[in-house]
Amino acid sequence: MALAAMSGVNSPRLSVSTRIQPQDSPQKVAEAVQRLFPDWVSETPLPDSEAFPVARVSLRVNCDGCAPDRLLEQIESQRILDTALDVMSQNLRGDSSWFDLSLQAAVAGKVAFSLADEPENAGSIRVEMEGKGLAEWLESVTWHQGRNSVPRTVNDDLRMQADGSPGEWFDGKGRPTINKDQESLD
Repeated sequence: MALAAMSGVNSPRLSVSTRIQPQDSPQKVAEAVQRLFPDWVSETPLPDSEAFPVARVSLRVNCDGCAPDRLLEQIESQRILDTALDVMSQNLRGDSSWFDLSLQAAVAGKVAFSLADEPENAGSIRVEMEGKGLAEWLESVTWHQGRNSVPRTVNDDLRMQADGSPGEWFDGKGRPTINKDQESLD
């Protein structure tokens, strides 16, 4: 269980934000974010819903200090631990990283990572993490039994590409590339 792997490792500080577009129901956007981060409360008061035509503009809303527990529970129950390791560490710089989640998937309480390269991507939830030993924490909370056979680490050769395409475990001729150093020792 990923959450059990966190013992002894401090959770990073999470800042969770999204944009409320003029066409969005502010309350429904907040409810979607709270399905993955139940303790999320906007630091900025949410605007009231308006009847058409809507006069308000896009508004970024944020909450600092959210707990990662529900997000991690969903990642584990959806069995996307390796994907989570790759995406959550893709923008890792020192002890901080960020990634985007689909707001539409969050409505259903599901985790779907957004790989769009737009910082203000409409329909996404931005999660920024910061904490000492963040790479080790990410490896710990995404650990699963399969890693006994296929070890994974942040930025290893098996990681997915920035565009979401998978890392290749076989070369162009179908030969395994995984554990190639070990095979040459046999």
